[in-house]
Amino acid sequence: MTRSSVLFAFLFAAAASVAQAAGQAPAAAAAPAAAPEAPVVVGSAQPGPAADALIINDVKVGGGKEAAAGNIVRVNYTGWLYRPLAKNQRGKKFDSSIGREPLEFTLGKGQVIKGWDQGVQGMKVGGKRVLIIPADLAYGPRSAGEIPPNSALTFEVELLDVK
Repeated sequence: MTRSSVLFAFLFAAAASVAQAAGQAPAAAAAPAAAPEAPVVVGSAQPGPAADALIINDVKVGGGKEAAAGNIVRVNYTGWLYRPLAKNQRGKKFDSSIGREPLEFTLGKGQVIKGWDQGVQGMKVGGKRVLIIPADLAYGPRSAGEIPPNSALTFEVELLDVK
């Protein structure tokens, strides 16, 4: 498709859209010299899916002991704001244990956000998961550091140990 035929199709579609919004029929335009090779669709990018439920994606299934409620687990993690249209659905990174001491907590006791209590359960030592956590299983209407209120979050979690 030539650049001029794409431009013509875009301008015609824009004029038709403006005329329709004004309640008028679109003005007739001269037909292009050659028919376009492919249809041209004018529109905007749709937003990605909302994170309205916990999404668990096992990147690597571990072979060690399985984490269950009541166990003390030790994990390395990195957290990003969930952005469905960004690469790997990751927006701004807000925290990571990489290069620091891993996080240790008792699973299922509310010591971490609900999405972690639910998302780490069932992992096996040596495993790695990506958790997409909706706002209601994260911090909800509260902000937390660099995390704005009502934010869905993406975490990469590696299970290091289960006690």
